[in-house]
Amino acid sequence: MHSFAYRENALFTFSVTTLAFICAIASFSDNFSNQTPSAQMEVETFIVGYYQESSGNLLEHETAENNDRLTLQLKDLSLEFSWSVSRLKEVIPCDSNTSSPASCSGETLKSIAVLVEEQNIPEEKIWLSSGISTFLWLYTSIRGFSPATVIITTELPYGSGLGSSAAFCVALTSALIASSISDKTHREGWSSLDETNLELLNKWAFEGEKIIHGKPSGIDNTVSAYGNMIKFCSGEITRLQSNMPLRMLITNTKVGRNTKALVSGVSERTVRHPDAMKSVFNAVDSISKELAAIIQSKDQNSVTEKEESIKELMEINQGLLQSMGVSHSSIDTVIRTTLKHKLTSKLTGAGGGGCVLTLLPTGTVVDKVVEELESSGFQCFSASIGGNGAEICF
Repeated sequence: MHSFAYRENALFTFSVTTLAFICAIASFSDNFSNQTPSAQMEVETFIVGYYQESSGNLLEHETAENNDRLTLQLKDLSLEFSWSVSRLKEVIPCDSNTSSPASCSGETLKSIAVLVEEQNIPEEKIWLSSGISTFLWLYTSIRGFSPATVIITTELPYGSGLGSSAAFCVALTSALIASSISDKTHREGWSSLDETNLELLNKWAFEGEKIIHGKPSGIDNTVSAYGNMIKFCSGEITRLQSNMPLRMLITNTKVGRNTKALVSGVSERTVRHPDAMKSVFNAVDSISKELAAIIQSKDQNSVTEKEESIKELMEINQGLLQSMGVSHSSIDTVIRTTLKHKLTSKLTGAGGGGCVLTLLPTGTVVDKVVEELESSGFQCFSASIGGNGAEICF
């Protein structure tokens, strides 16, 4: 989850929090479906959101010496970037229109990249460049060249398969759109945007995702914006409503992975073994549909019975993902460790490292398994499934 604090000309402060996505019982990757038409047609992806409450605060006050600058602070990384408004106007086209989401042209993106390069980002943090470019595009497109200090914090590990970039885009866009609402100074507490503004922020967030990822499916930003759960099949996104509580333990293996290489590997395996891989994809499709039915079911089956079904589906799904070649020794370690505590786990995201999901049935005490996982160098945190999406607090 990302928290976002924003202050413009010292007039007001508010925070926004949004959830990231978890590919709970899904196909390999939305990127894979973009590359393999047959798989895209047959594999249904089921995405759920998780939510952890948090808040952000703006610590600085605007002063005469910085009221003509746009400043971005990444608190978790102890980094700050700042541009004069005049410099931004020299480089970025002045055509902001909050109500009309627009794509960043290749020419403009190259110009923005120059602004980012001027900040002399540390070499070990150069991967932040696309995110900073996204910030500049979204901010100036929605808010124009108004000077401000923007502070962003996050509880999500970067690049671990939890959709941190989408959460960033949604949180940022939510705050920028909310800052334009005329009655903002009269609102108190946490609240959701109305349907019209949710649709607007989701479109803007998608434009941000395009800067970061090139050709995203729109899954990540949609579940971050709207919350709860969505179903993705053949390019169509359907919002679902859960009728049962779910808890997951999320374990960050801290192992980086090359998503492009993993996607390519699955594609190559599909070319070599088309019939076998088609069966794998069909099985994943069936799992996704069955899970969606369980989650939405209003029957009187006990929660325990439903959790047992989900546990079995996760076990099957992990086996299928391993057959695709996207697991990793670190993922296997997490799975073995949680299994000792009679818990079921599976990889999430592109695999090859990243994060692992562990189903926490009702009443599960996680202290011992968390202690064992963290003693192996992993990072753990628990989450409730099916959050509320983007919320604003003025």
